[in-house]
Amino acid sequence: MREVLLEQRNRIRLFGSEEMVPREKLAEIRKLVGVRHSVVVTGVRRCGKSVFLSEVMDGFYDRYYYVNFEDERLAAFGLGDFNALYEVCLELFGPAKVFFLDEVQNVPGWERWVRRMYDDGFKFFITGSNARLLSRELASSLTGRHLQLPMYPFSFGEFLEFRKFGFRKEDFYLTERRAVLARHFSQYLKLGGFPEFLKFGRKEILQGYFNDIVQRDVAQRHAIRDIRQLKELARYLITNAGNLATFNQMKRMTGIRSVNTVIKYLSHLEDAYLLFAVPPFTYSLKRQVGSPFKVYAVDNGLRDTISFTFSKDLGRAYENLVAIELKRRGREIYYWKTPREEVDFVVRDARVSQLIQVCYKPDDTDVRNREIKALLKASKELKCKNLTVITSSSEKEEKADNRKIRFVPLWKWLLSQNT
Repeated sequence: MREVLLEQRNRIRLFGSEEMVPREKLAEIRKLVGVRHSVVVTGVRRCGKSVFLSEVMDGFYDRYYYVNFEDERLAAFGLGDFNALYEVCLELFGPAKVFFLDEVQNVPGWERWVRRMYDDGFKFFITGSNARLLSRELASSLTGRHLQLPMYPFSFGEFLEFRKFGFRKEDFYLTERRAVLARHFSQYLKLGGFPEFLKFGRKEILQGYFNDIVQRDVAQRHAIRDIRQLKELARYLITNAGNLATFNQMKRMTGIRSVNTVIKYLSHLEDAYLLFAVPPFTYSLKRQVGSPFKVYAVDNGLRDTISFTFSKDLGRAYENLVAIELKRRGREIYYWKTPREEVDFVVRDARVSQLIQVCYKPDDTDVRNREIKALLKASKELKCKNLTVITSSSEKEEKADNRKIRFVPLWKWLLSQNT
């Protein structure tokens, strides 16, 4: 244990010595450092959670303990070993009141020890890549004592930092800088935001992430034997990101025998943050449960690598990116549909606060008219006047049926603080 902790400490400090991209979530961490609550950072494997912890350590703490439970040498670590772990931490690093625990859900019962130490005045930063395990364990022992921060691969702003493009708000209005921004955006749209992939540029890295998520985070954790069918379902959903889907359709397309198995597999893939489902907006819970839903991939680069699609489907790539960004901003999202009209995103807070259409080709008159017609109908039905059309390049405001519609390029919307 001494050897493991010393090596892990040195490794996490190496992150701090490298030139890192400051994650946008650091602004939220500044508000949470001084509160008693444990901070739980969740997100897909390899999105940068460990590096983010190193940024928190480096920026806010002089004394702390760090343990990464993904280390295979800790595979036999159990609940009864935590006291010995604390003793070794004291011996090696001296007294501290802050623990950073990476992928702690690998240790059954971990939450009971954290609760006891929390009650003794310790502060915890915890990462995890399985939503259901963490939520169940946190609910059992840390209800009201933790705050959750979801993390995703790089946002467009973080991508620009990675590419050493110092974005300023004035860049929106400077022709040359806008052109550079547009070029960076076209790369971000295709490559996505996984840090290691952006650093080395090899698609085998994303393929490896996909395999690890499906096999380690889903199949092994849930004792799924037919990994081939699980992978086929994941690929099918990622390929059809943004399309309407039903459980029966997924059963038929993948050859999985049972609808219940499809439901279970989809739930596990969501828990591992590989993808997320978006339901239809309706005030009837029964209708919502029985209706088709949409699924989006957690990253466009992963989608491009894993997808069965060989042609450039930029419209779907745009829509997937908007879905990711809305989730990153913590918005509750739905889609809205009638037999003839469809609105891509309904954003709901206490009430419906915004309607968003994603229109890659705003100059196509038929497409544009269809999108606006749906937006206006949804606006009346849902009593929402905040209407946005996200485009490839068009930027303007129009009035239609006594309602103002804002057109904004996706790259600019991604860099705006509000939606």
